[in-house]
Amino acid sequence: MGVAAVLPGPADFAAWRNAARGLLAAGVRPEDAEWRVAGDAPGLFAEDAPPPAAGAAFHVPRAFVELAEIAIRHSDPERFALLYRVLWRLTHGEHALMQVATDPDVVRLSAMAKAVKRDAHKMHAFLRFRQVETEAGTRHVAWFEPEHHIEEAEAGFFVRRFAGLRWSIVTPRRSVHWDGQALSFGPGGRRAEVPPDDAVEPLWRAYYAAIFNPARLKPGAMRAEMPRKYWRNMPETAEIPRMLAEAPKRVAEMVARGGSAPNPNPQRPRHLAAASRVAADMDLLDASTDPKAALAALARELAGRNDLPDFARRATQAVFGEGPIGAPLFFVGEQPGDEEDIQGRPFVGPAGRLWNRALGDAGVPRDEAYVTNAVKHFKFAPTGKRRLHQSPDAGDIAYYRPFLLREIGIVGPRLLVALGATALRALTGKAMPVMKTRGTIVDGPEGLPVFATVHPSFLLRIPDQDGQQREYAKFVDDLRAARAQVH
Repeated sequence: MGVAAVLPGPADFAAWRNAARGLLAAGVRPEDAEWRVAGDAPGLFAEDAPPPAAGAAFHVPRAFVELAEIAIRHSDPERFALLYRVLWRLTHGEHALMQVATDPDVVRLSAMAKAVKRDAHKMHAFLRFRQVETEAGTRHVAWFEPEHHIEEAEAGFFVRRFAGLRWSIVTPRRSVHWDGQALSFGPGGRRAEVPPDDAVEPLWRAYYAAIFNPARLKPGAMRAEMPRKYWRNMPETAEIPRMLAEAPKRVAEMVARGGSAPNPNPQRPRHLAAASRVAADMDLLDASTDPKAALAALARELAGRNDLPDFARRATQAVFGEGPIGAPLFFVGEQPGDEEDIQGRPFVGPAGRLWNRALGDAGVPRDEAYVTNAVKHFKFAPTGKRRLHQSPDAGDIAYYRPFLLREIGIVGPRLLVALGATALRALTGKAMPVMKTRGTIVDGPEGLPVFATVHPSFLLRIPDQDGQQREYAKFVDDLRAARAQVH
């Protein structure tokens, strides 16, 4: 007779783990275990699974746990049994199973996790909110049809992105609601319950048409990345048929106008020398399953542009951010310095080393911090063997701001920390006095809060040691206060 494990929800990893522990402790083999979700019809010959036995602890590789937490959200009804079978094998002599990339169970589990990640990316990219006026005030409502059980797992992403809004996401299986303070979940709904459009959509459609580049049109790649099933939920897709039809004419007009003059600098920087490869690579890069790949694609997109500022063409390379995806704190500085430009990493120069030390003194774990710059290239004036730093102007900040905002969207932080005036302007879209704003929260992109403080280079410019120590202590207090905002 088999043993039944009944889970309260279709993607409840904690419940699956507890049930699996009970089955392992009872010695129930994978072929004798029956898995189902509460409400499913029971099998004919299955008894309820036992609870976990005391002292029945066991150890499995972290790689399995991380994969299982994602794969359990897959819609395949056999996912629970597959997970238990892999767990059984890991705890019964096949300790290195996760390292066998060709094992059928490992391959299938990895494919499930990849499909779930891709579905989550589609939800992030293709979900559109519509504004609705209710008795309780304005609410933003969106409809989405996920392929897998990702609603609860991805709710946090939308809380971080739209913390200042009241919103609801309706799917056929589940609904997610945010009131500005707390998340709640309810039953699924129907597409008809979500309004078809609002007053903002004509503006969004006009913007989408304006940024469309007909010279880079690849319909096959576009449909592969944005399947038609998502089109009806996205206002901009109404413009696609017209833009496809007009693309050949627009390309011919672009060719007739002529291109930009070639770069006169004989020593082409690395990011420009590779630009010819970037255009082909970008559309082939599958960034949908890996946020790090999405960041890499963003960096390549910047490198491949033909309208870079003059100072960017003299720089060694573009320097994007560094840190974990999902870091709650997102630090923004001004621009790369000399050492950052050479190494291709942010905050590795004198100011960056000071920031790292202050981060530690403030008790901010490094895995909670992502750091980048508002301007992605080093702006300098060449003077002999030295390259003297030049501050970015408003035009420089505006040029790189779209890339910064997209970088923020990929990382998904809860709080943006502006280090200095350039970062504060890039995040808020307007000039603000740092010293008056320091230590306070101001509105940032898409409702994200921005915490303002000084740039660490400010501390290095203080002439006397006592003043440096005093300002360093204030800076550490600022970092500590920023962390308190997300805990």
